Amino acid sequence: MDQRNLIIILGATASGKTKLAVSIADALNGEIISADSRQIFKRMDIGTGKDLQEYYINSRKITHHLIDILEPGERYHVDAFKNDFYQAFESVTKKNKIPILCGGTGMYIHSLLQNQTLTAVPVNQQLRDQLNPLSKEELISKLQHGKNQNMDHVDLSSKKRLIRALEITDYLRHNTLEVVERPEIKPIIFGLKNETEVTRAKILTRLNERFKAGLIEEVEQLIKEGIGKEMLVFYGLEYKFIVNYLDGLLTFEELKLRLGIAICQYAKRQSTFFRKMEKDNIEIIWLDASAPSNVLKQLVIEKVLANGN
Repeated sequence: MDQRNLIIILGATASGKTKLAVSIADALNGEIISADSRQIFKRMDIGTGKDLQEYYINSRKITHHLIDILEPGERYHVDAFKNDFYQAFESVTKKNKIPILCGGTGMYIHSLLQNQTLTAVPVNQQLRDQLNPLSKEELISKLQHGKNQNMDHVDLSSKKRLIRALEITDYLRHNTLEVVERPEIKPIIFGLKNETEVTRAKILTRLNERFKAGLIEEVEQLIKEGIGKEMLVFYGLEYKFIVNYLDGLLTFEELKLRLGIAICQYAKRQSTFFRKMEKDNIEIIWLDASAPSNVLKQLVIEKVLANGN
C-alpha cells in the first residue's frame, strides 16, 4: 500500500460490500469508513441496512467510522461527508492503519475522487421552495437559459439534481468558493457486481428478513420520538413506503411489492452511477459478487499488494 493509501469497495445494495470490507480490514490491519448517506443516522438501523453484526470477525470488532454520527431528522450533505471523511482518513492513517471506504452512495465516493469544490455550495432553502413546483422541463429550460457551465454533469432525469444545479449557479453569481487543502488520496477501487436477477432475489430475501426483524416497528418508534413523517419520507425507500403504509395508503402486500420494486430500481440507479464514474476515467476493478467470500478476499489482497510495489 505504499503507492495507494485508500481501498474503496463499492457496489449496489445487497452486493456484499460490508462483508468483504470487514474481511479485508481484518487481513490488512484496516478500519472502515462508511460511504452511506443514511447509515450516519442513529436508531435507523434496519431500514438503512447497517448490519452492525457484520463488523465482527472472529469475535473481534472492526473499527468503523461515519455510522451513527447524527440524530434522525438532521440534514446531511456531500460537503459534510467530505469533511467527515478526511477527518476519519487522517485518524486512521495516523495509526498506521489502512482506511477502507465502503458504501453504495456513489455521489459521496465520486465527490472524493473528483474533488468537486461545488459540494461546498450551501443549501438555499428559499430558492428550493421556489423551484420545487416547477416541472423537470421548466428546470432544464432555466439551466439552459442561464448558460450553466456544468450542464454535462447534471442528471437531467432527476428533479433534485436540477434544483441543486440551479442553486449552485445562483450562488456562484454572487460568491466565490474557497479552495480547501485536502490530504492527497491515492485509491484502489473495487466494485462488486451481480447479475440483475441475482441482485433482485437478494434484495427481496433481505427485505423479508428486515420485516421480520422489526422494520415497521423501527419506523413507528422514530415517529413516536417526534421525527416528522415528512423527514422520514425525505429519507426515502423503506422509510417513505412504511410511512405511507402506517397512514393507511398501502396494504401490507402492496407495501412489500412496491418497496421491493423501488429498492431494485435504486440498485439499478447505483450501477448506472458507477458506470458514469468509469466514463469520468475512474478505474474500477470489478469483481463477481457471487464468488465465494474467501476468493473475493484473496483477489482484493493480491491486487492491493501488487499495487503497493
